[in-house]
Amino acid sequence: MFDPPDLNLPDADLTYLPAWLDRATADDWLDQLVRETPWQQPEVVLFGKRHPVPRLLAWYGDAEARYRYSGMVHQPLPWTPLLAEIRQRLVDTLGRPLNGALLNYYRDGQDSMGWHSDDERELGEDPLVVSLSLGGERRFDLRRKGHTRIAHSLMLAHGSLLVMGGQTQHHWQHQVAKTRKPCAPRLNLTFRLIRAPL
Repeated sequence: MFDPPDLNLPDADLTYLPAWLDRATADDWLDQLVRETPWQQPEVVLFGKRHPVPRLLAWYGDAEARYRYSGMVHQPLPWTPLLAEIRQRLVDTLGRPLNGALLNYYRDGQDSMGWHSDDERELGEDPLVVSLSLGGERRFDLRRKGHTRIAHSLMLAHGSLLVMGGQTQHHWQHQVAKTRKPCAPRLNLTFRLIRAPL
């Protein structure tokens, strides 16, 4: 794990706040969101075969905040009172608007997210991705686009906030890899600004 000053990566705008949320609030939000979210596990087609996405997910947002990724168009669920509260806290913290949130639930170490950049057209020229982590710590890896070597890794703590802005998504990819180490379930909320709705 490294501290925020070490996140001064070339061609990236990254800020990590390891204790953005107090533990009691983080515990409460985690419990409520895991229970109340209508989780889905969509399938993706790879080399002609259908595979379930290795995690559970849900997409929330303003009515117009449709979002296309992994070949699917996601219609937003309406904000719940809790998610609306979380969004407002983030908007107040960042001074930036946010109109959608992708929730990913990693049930154990075998749930994962492969290498990718959040650079879909709907996110505009300089995508803003605000990632709130709740639950078990998982390692977040970064690598330069066009490279295979992991350049930086960060343990995302319970109640932490990682903000990725500027040119980050144009030059960097990130992943949450599978792990054989025992780990508690993790909920990741990635708030975004959909600038060009579908």
